[in-house]
Amino acid sequence: MSGSLYRLAAFTDDPNGGNPAGVWLGEALPEPAEMQRIAAEVGYSETAFIAPATGERRTVRYYSPEAEVSFCGHATVASGVLMGQLSGAGSYMLDTAVGEVMVTVNQVEGEWQASLVSVTPEFRPAAPELVEEVRELLGWQARELDLEIAPALAYAGAWHLVLACQEKARLDRLEYDFERLKALMLREDLTTLQLVWRESEECFHARDPFPVGGVVEDPATGAAAAALGGYLRDAGLLQAPAKLTIRQGEAMGRPSRLQVDIPLSGGIVVTGQAVSLDA
Repeated sequence: MSGSLYRLAAFTDDPNGGNPAGVWLGEALPEPAEMQRIAAEVGYSETAFIAPATGERRTVRYYSPEAEVSFCGHATVASGVLMGQLSGAGSYMLDTAVGEVMVTVNQVEGEWQASLVSVTPEFRPAAPELVEEVRELLGWQARELDLEIAPALAYAGAWHLVLACQEKARLDRLEYDFERLKALMLREDLTTLQLVWRESEECFHARDPFPVGGVVEDPATGAAAAALGGYLRDAGLLQAPAKLTIRQGEAMGRPSRLQVDIPLSGGIVVTGQAVSLDA
């Protein structure tokens, strides 16, 4: 299947920051086995496959090096910026495995950025047994949790376990048994852990283990950012409409900035820049 493969870093204006993503464009999607092969060869946490190569409405599928992923925010932002550069600023409708996702692309002060609107978010409280099991794998103590943001399962295209800690120093230390956490997350159908520390009402710091994708940690996770925004709104933990900045990837040396706009209802808007990694 002929197509063109691009590499971009999302949620940054610096090729040394953000989260790298592959973006494949072609007139028809390759077979699933071929998409999986390409994603493994690229080696980034996700590669987006988009067809057709032009037009305002397109189909997209996302693959990590190890498996298909239902939805990926950073690869969507990277794809949006690429489509804008190749086809012009405007809005593009993406048909994902979880529903329609609108991506609006424009230039701000000469820099390309893309805003995605997630599918309608959902959340439910996390079972205490699950929280305890994950805590033990992370080495977190119960007293370190910020229970003002109660542990929850949150969704905006993929499921994430949200755990908030009281101190940034706790978030800065991330060690876990890769295979044991991967097995737990596969069992619970979790894409990442959304580990957060709230610096202020408008600023969160996040780290996202992603062993189910074959990746120790994600430098920027747009799907989890959308899920967090939906959870905070729908649980009454903030007053919508609201805007958040999520800082991620700093401990990895790939700083990322995710802008989250939380409307009164419906999908969550996640905005970021992206830059080419191709020579």
